[in-house]
Order: sequence, then structure tokens, then C-alpha cells
Amino acid sequence: MTPDGQAATSLRAPSLLRTSPLLRTLTRALRAPVALRIPAHAPVPSAVAAGALRSPSTRTRLSTALRGTQRAGAARVAKSGGGKGSSASASQRPRLPGRQPRRPEPRRRGLPALTDKARRAWDRPLTAYYLVLGGSLLLTVLGLVMVFSASQIEALQSGLPSTYFFRKQLIAAVLGAVLLLVAARMPLRLHRALAYPLLAVSVVLMCMVQVPGMGHEVNGNQNWIYLGGPFQLQPSEFAKLALVLWGADLLARKRSRRLLTQWKHMLVPLVPVALLLLGLIMLGGDMGTAIILTTILFGLLWLAGAPTRLFTGVLAGALAVGAFLIMSSPNRMARLACIGATDPGPDDQCWQAVHGIYALASGGWFGSGLGASVEKWGQLPEPHTDFIFAVTGEELGLAGTLSVLALFAALGYAGIRVAGRTEEPFVRYAAGGVTTWITAQAVVNIGAVLGLLPIAGVPLPLFSYGGSALLPTMFAIGLLIAFARSDPAARAALAMRQPALLQRLQRRLAGVRSKR
Repeated sequence: MTPDGQAATSLRAPSLLRTSPLLRTLTRALRAPVALRIPAHAPVPSAVAAGALRSPSTRTRLSTALRGTQRAGAARVAKSGGGKGSSASASQRPRLPGRQPRRPEPRRRGLPALTDKARRAWDRPLTAYYLVLGGSLLLTVLGLVMVFSASQIEALQSGLPSTYFFRKQLIAAVLGAVLLLVAARMPLRLHRALAYPLLAVSVVLMCMVQVPGMGHEVNGNQNWIYLGGPFQLQPSEFAKLALVLWGADLLARKRSRRLLTQWKHMLVPLVPVALLLLGLIMLGGDMGTAIILTTILFGLLWLAGAPTRLFTGVLAGALAVGAFLIMSSPNRMARLACIGATDPGPDDQCWQAVHGIYALASGGWFGSGLGASVEKWGQLPEPHTDFIFAVTGEELGLAGTLSVLALFAALGYAGIRVAGRTEEPFVRYAAGGVTTWITAQAVVNIGAVLGLLPIAGVPLPLFSYGGSALLPTMFAIGLLIAFARSDPAARAALAMRQPALLQRLQRRLAGVRSKR
């Protein structure tokens, strides 16, 4: 560009400054520290004006003017706000056009707030873990207390020390706690590897029950083996655990190979092996345990996705066989006739059922107190085993029985939650089988005590006296705990809580040492 062109440009620049509204606004802002407001309709400055804005001196003056404007505005807001501080200045901030102010959500109070807190606590990753652990622990401890209270008269009448049954149950509970811890720490592959040996041992032991001189008959059922001294074993209780583990492993293997869509792979060999176990149990006459084993079988088929027609056909066949077995035994027909009975009847055939109702009715709201039961003084047969729930209702009242029901409901919910949230087929089938086992056995026992079902002779899980029933049940509880811990979210939550617990323990130890 020639010098003449430069002079022409320099002559044209003042005219642009006078004609451009944007540059006139900038000039006023530089001369007086007022708020800078650029109209939206202002035209874009020319290349010469843009060059003037890029000047260092112009940028310095602009920044100084803007800082002065901000300080003056803040002083005016603080003066008009009456000393309210940052909250007042925040309320006077200019709002952008078209944006609505965000209103804080109102806090819920009362019942809705409690409902939200309960829902959040219920959806936490460790909810199932704590429900299984806490519910089983409370049921076992309360069961020990009730066994001690309900069995003293029975032991004295048999010429034994008053704490005889309690000491045996306590030993079984300690051994069961060890089994629970072992099962809770075992990996899944070891659980699956344990299924086949456990099934084989259970079958061999149930065959030994039928050998003369080895099997022992109790209350008309030959399903016990003496181990020496005061200890004896009921192999059919371990058959429940064996069927759960073996059936879950079998169905998981077939699911991985996509074979469960065919009905023959759904039923074989699961149903034939279950029928073998049921046949060995029925040889001893124990139909109550056979009912629980059948319920476990149907639970596994349901979890495996058996078609409705197939499921209905197997159920109809089981009902027909059960009806035949009941009608062929006068003792079972008499028990069926005692449903809802309020009078012992001829020959006192409903004596146990009626006195169970008497015990529950005399308990009232809060019971007569621990050890104050009247029915256990020879009126109620089997007060520490099959009918321990009736003694609980008499001594602890409706509050005690509802607490026991709530604990079993919590266990059932936790098992369903573990089975429903896992992606591992073996975990789903095994957790569902254990939940079906414990829930069905509790329903059969409590229903018989309430007079709603026939007396089947099965104990209340984790609660009634009987080491042969307690040991496999506590191992099954350990399985549920292991499955609940295997969830990725629960594993992460436990990993986060372990350092916090160690820190709390260290702080407490440091406080104790400082006091010394």
C-alpha cells in the first residue's frame, strides 16, 4: 500500500468511529465507568474497527472499565440488600433472557419421607446379604432359647437332665455355624463340585437306613441311623441339600448348552433321581420329608422355565401319587381329618392338633412369659420339635409368633432377590431351591400348628430341635450368603466398608490406650 493509501485509510477511520453505533458505545464506556450494554442490532465493525479493538491499550481500558462497573454494582446491591451478604447479591444477579429460575424441590415430610428412606435402604446392594445373615442368626438364637424352655419337662419325664436337649442343640448350632462360614467362603466352582459326592453319600446313607440292625425307627418312621452315644443321623435331611446343589448344577450345564428347550432334557435325569430319593424316603414312611423334597423339585423346574403344560402334568402326577399314599394309610387319613379340629375327637386322634391351638390361644398378645407354658407339661406332644411354634405362641404371645413369621418372610424375600438379580444360572437355581426348601418347610410346619394343614412331622427350619435338620439348613444359609456376596455391587460395597471398619477399630483402640 502506498503512503497515499495509508493516509486515506487514516482519514477514513475517524468517520467510521463517528458512524458506527458499536464503536460509539465503546468510546462512552472507556470515558465513564458505567455498565456496558451493547445493543443487539448493532452492525459488525469493519476491519479497521476490529484492528482498533485488538490494540493492547484499548483492551486494558476496557478491562479496567468493566472491573469498575462490577465493583460499583456490587456496592449498590450490598447497600440496598441491608447487609444480607452473598444471598442478597445472588438474588440481584441479572437473569439471562428466556431462562427460568430453578426452584428447589420441596422436602418430603412424614410418611412419604419415611417411605422414600425405606425404599432407598431396601434397594441397597447389601440388603439381601444382611437380611439372610441377620434373619438366620436371630432365628437360630431364638430357637435355642425356645428349645431350652420347651424341652425341660420332656427331658425330666424321660429321666434325663433338664438341659439335655438344649446342650445337644447348642452343639449342633456351633457345628452349623462352622458349616455356614465354610459355605459362605467357598467359591462357586467348589459348591458345584460338591454336588455329586453329596448326592452319592445321601443315597448310600438312605439305603443303609433300610438295612436291619442299622436303621432306627422313631414315631413310626424308619429314617434314622445311630452314630453312637446320644447322637443319631437322619440322612433324608441331607438329601434336600443334595438335590438343590445337584439339580442346580445339572440345569446350569444344560442351560449353557441350550438344551432346556427340549422337554426330555428338562426332566431327565432330574426327575428320575428325585423319584429315587423320594422312593427311599417313603420306604421309611416319612411323607413329610417327601413333600418338602417334591416342593424343591417343582421349584427347580419352575426356575428352569418349564412349560406350563409340562409343569401342570408333573404336578398332577405328584398329586395323584400323594392322594394314593394318603388314602392307603389310616394314620395319614386321621391326620387329614384333624384339619381345623377344635375337639380331640374319638380316641383322642386330634389331641396334638387341638392342644397346639390351645397353646396359641392362651398366649394372648404378649404371652405368659418364658418358661411359663402349661401345655408343655405333658399335654402337648413334641413341644420342642414339631410343635415348638405353639409353645412360642403360648410363652411369647402374638408378638413372638409374628416376629418369627417376619424373620422367615425376610429370609424368603432375600432368597428371591438373590435369585432374581444374578446372571449366573447356577446361583439362580441354587438360591431358588434353597428359598423354596426353607419357605415350604416353614409353611408346612406352621400351617399344621395353626390347624390349616395336616401334621406332616417336619421341623421348623433353624428353630426346632434336631441337629440333623439344623446342619444342612445352616449350610444352605451359607450358600445364600455366598451368593449374595458374589453380586458385583455387593462385593464393591463390602470392599469399601472393610477399611472403614478397620479405621473405627483402630480409633477405638487408640482411645482405650489414651485413657490408660
